[in-house]
Formats: sequence, C-alpha cells, structure tokens
Amino acid sequence: MLSKFGLLLLGSILPLSAQWENLKGGDTNLKAPAPRRADGKPDLTGIWIADPPKLRDVTLDLKPGELQMQEWAEAVYNQRKTGDLSADDPDANCLPQGVPKIDTTPLPFKIYQEPKVVVVLYEAFDQFRQFFLDGRALPRDPNPQWFGYSIARWEGDTLVVESSGFNGKAWLDQVGHPSTEKLRVTERFRRRDFGHMDVISTIDDPGAYKKPWTFTQPLTLLPATELLELVCNENNKDIPHLKGK
Repeated sequence: MLSKFGLLLLGSILPLSAQWENLKGGDTNLKAPAPRRADGKPDLTGIWIADPPKLRDVTLDLKPGELQMQEWAEAVYNQRKTGDLSADDPDANCLPQGVPKIDTTPLPFKIYQEPKVVVVLYEAFDQFRQFFLDGRALPRDPNPQWFGYSIARWEGDTLVVESSGFNGKAWLDQVGHPSTEKLRVTERFRRRDFGHMDVISTIDDPGAYKKPWTFTQPLTLLPATELLELVCNENNKDIPHLKGK
C-alpha cells in the first residue's frame, strides 16, 4: 500500500511545468555531455527526479544473498510489508523520509553546487540537506537526526557523500526495511551525461543488517520546471485510510 507520499504524486508532479510561464528547456538534449565547472569537476546543479523511483522497495534489484537482515529487523520488516503498519510509516505522518529514501521519491529535488558545499532542496515536505566539501570530519557524538550529517569528497568525476548520525526512526522504503542509529550511508553521485545521473547508495547498518548492501537510483534532469511548495500536513486525510492491509 502506498503511503501519503504515493498518493500525492498526481497532484505534485503532473502540473509542474504549468506553474511557471516562459520556462525554457523543453528541447534540451538530455544525452549531451555533462557540463563541467571552472575547476573541471562535473556540475551536478539542476532539478532532478528519480526515474524510475525505487521508493516502494529499494532492494528489488539485489541478488539473492546480498540482503542479510538481523533477526529482529527481518521480523519487523515482515510485519511492515503486509501493509498493516502503513500508518506508522514516518512520511505518512509528514515526518522526514531519511536517507536513502529521500533520493528515491517520485518528487523532484534541486541541487546547488559550490566548491565547499552542495545543498539539496527537496520538494518533498520542503526539506533540505547539506554535503560539506570543506574537509571537516563527521561528528563523533552527534545529536541524532532524520537526515544525519553529511560530508563529501570527489573521486574523479563522482561525488562521494558519507552520512551518519541518524536517529534510527526512518524506514528505508515504503515496504519498511528498518534502520538504526548505527546506519551509515555512502552515496555516489555520478552524472552520466547532461540529463542523466546515478545515485549509488551503500547501506551499512550493523544494527539491522549483517553486511553492507548497495542499490542504484537513476535520476533524470528536469530542465524546464521549478520546485513547488509541499506542506505535507495541510488537509492531511490520508492516515485513517492506511490502517489495515
């Protein structure tokens, strides 16, 4: 069963291009070479959307044996995937999606790239993240957060983002793969050409999984649109319909 996030799709995505007049980019060649900044690094700036979104289940493409869950985590997951606990999904309650779930939603996000920081603005619930490129280390004893804390570095043409300091409350996807405060996520942003990028996420959470596992979320550039306001809890009538299968 889809959470509120899924039910918002038609109202949030389809009218995007109609919200602003005189936007250009409809004839953009998405297969052109990826742009680069003055320092030679790929320019990730733009509005992107998961295509196709893997929000429902980020493990679908894994091979047998790649996903090995701790016993308690598997029990929780088996209960959640029935749909009986859909009303407990954090984003169904207008709480943040967490990482990597936020990368897999069918709502766009906007990347701003600067030499020392990359900022990501999400249409989903008007949220944001920051990837610091200034050489700082991840905090040792952070106040746990939904999106954790993120530092980044360049490995060739790939932006590598490491995040930790999560609160352990987030579901990794809609079917309910769990997370704990031990979660550490490494995301690799690789722009393949002008209009396509991959986010390769490695999940390392020894509290819930016996070994790290990795999945890829493809992104497509939206060159002729802008983000819209999405106030999740405004007129939210979804929760009563999420109880039960």
